[in-house]
Amino acid sequence: QVRLVESGGDSVQARGSLTLDCTASIQLNDYCMAWFRQGPGNEREAVASIDPYGRTTYADFVKGRFTISKRFAYILVMQMNNLKPDDTAMYYCAAAPSATCSMDATTFPYWGQGTQVTVSS
Repeated sequence: QVRLVESGGDSVQARGSLTLDCTASIQLNDYCMAWFRQGPGNEREAVASIDPYGRTTYADFVKGRFTISKRFAYILVMQMNNLKPDDTAMYYCAAAPSATCSMDATTFPYWGQGTQVTVSS
């Protein structure tokens, strides 16, 4: 059974930083892993993904500010710098048993419960 547990969400001021972790019950190198987010009144959107080979993809609105990576074999990490109020959202970790990554949420069958990030101006 695939289990994903996010942590690290918090309330910060604009231009601050946070690190989100997703602890998984699977070996990350066997999956496409991604972070998604859903802000108030918004649809869920892709933030970043990393494939089994370490290749990364980022949404334009986080390029240069967020970094997705893996720590050990089972922790997905997202370092978030220069946070903006528009980054306020619930952040979700997702996994798909695929060697190639998509930024389409419908291709990810496994999801965590989310961790809340709130950025104040």
